[in-house]
Amino acid sequence: MFSWRRTRFTLLFSGVFGFMLAMHLQSSLMFFRTLFIGLVALTAFGLFEQWPGRLPAWIARWVLQVVGVALALPFGMTFLAMHAAANGDTEMKGLSTLFGLAMFVAPWAALTALVRQKDALAHHQALAFDLERSELAREALDARLRLMQAQVAPHFLFNTLANVQALVDAGSPHAAAVLRSLTAYLRAAVPHLNDPATTLDEELQLVRAYLELMHMRMPDRLQFDLHVDEAARTLRCPPMTLLTLVENAVRHGIDPSENGGRIDIHVHRRGDRCLIRVGNTGAGLRPTGDGLGTGLSTLRERLRLTFGGDAQLRVGAQEPSGVMAELDLPAREAAV
Repeated sequence: MFSWRRTRFTLLFSGVFGFMLAMHLQSSLMFFRTLFIGLVALTAFGLFEQWPGRLPAWIARWVLQVVGVALALPFGMTFLAMHAAANGDTEMKGLSTLFGLAMFVAPWAALTALVRQKDALAHHQALAFDLERSELAREALDARLRLMQAQVAPHFLFNTLANVQALVDAGSPHAAAVLRSLTAYLRAAVPHLNDPATTLDEELQLVRAYLELMHMRMPDRLQFDLHVDEAARTLRCPPMTLLTLVENAVRHGIDPSENGGRIDIHVHRRGDRCLIRVGNTGAGLRPTGDGLGTGLSTLRERLRLTFGGDAQLRVGAQEPSGVMAELDLPAREAAV
């Protein structure tokens, strides 16, 4: 009822009129009487804002407040007149002027305050709705991203297990060693599959372990090398982003090629951007039903959900043979 903002406005508003009346009537008491009337109007405005707690349907709260202010003013003026008479104050000529001015100005001031109050409430509600809508949109985005990651995890695991199964079926003497490497690798990789974000350094560790595993499977057909800018290792990266590119290079580039090939990974930071290149010298591009294949199509969608339109994935042929996948990401440091 008597918040500092309301009280300050009432005192300033009443003080201006009180000062003008005091100067016009040459009565210093008029200044303080005007302040008193302003506080009476403020009390009535605040009282009927809260009381009664429930109103009949046929009367609006704002009407009650305006009428309450208008009805409170005669009581305030009567108190001033009685106080003046009790103290032998014969300077009553300004009270009628003050009463007329108060009856005209106070209800309009109350209406103005109500309009401003309703505008502020509407603005606050709009901000609250925007905040709630943004929070719901973020939750929906997180849920969709988790769904995309849940689709990536079995896709990767099944492909890796299929490679090991092929090795075992072929009776390779390296099958036991490959299986041990796979077990150790999965122990490190699986806990990070559902993480909302990881770092490029963690991704590179998984990629190296995966390539070493694939190299044990086909030692004469797969060679690889990593060229990494140290400044890029701490950057944020969606889980299994780089691993998806490398796995795609092995599955669609090295495996189908009779002579195998080489995979080169380049990771560089350039200012506020991070450029990742995964090239292979195996089989070239082959048309698929969805243009990029399931793994890369899913990766592109995950990048869009994580970075919006600020990340680009480009896939094309490289000379003299093979495929080059380029990933351009914003260089954002991962949260510590």
